[in-house]
Amino acid sequence: MDTAIHINPSTSLSGFVIECTSKRLKQACQQILKKEGFDITVDQWVLLYELKTKDGLGQNELARKVFKDPPTVTRIIDLLCKKGYITRNQDALDRRKFLVCMTEKGKELIQQVEPVIINFRESAYKGISKKDLHKLNETLGQIFDNLNAI
Repeated sequence: MDTAIHINPSTSLSGFVIECTSKRLKQACQQILKKEGFDITVDQWVLLYELKTKDGLGQNELARKVFKDPPTVTRIIDLLCKKGYITRNQDALDRRKFLVCMTEKGKELIQQVEPVIINFRESAYKGISKKDLHKLNETLGQIFDNLNAI
């Protein structure tokens, strides 16, 4: 079955290609997580990984960092709390605010999942030179910056 995206180059809709590729990347990653026996979604992984980078973020700050709306992040946090990977702790400086913190169980999960994600990405980028990947990152970064300026 041919699942490649075919677009006439003279009328190329690169935004469509980016969106389709992004969705397929997420679908394939989810399949790998499930196949490897991890009980998390890609969105949950992204949130956990952001907490690995900086633990103890507020929910709204975390939502901004992972480019999700706050209600969606709240639902993800609820699920990750139930699974024991993170906790909500009241901010000592602002009682209206909760800080999201990784548990030891969450840190262990990160250590188990991260190599799988790295291997998945290497497979996804197979056949693409480091130079081309760098250029792709630069190009997508420029598009992202342009969109932020709108």
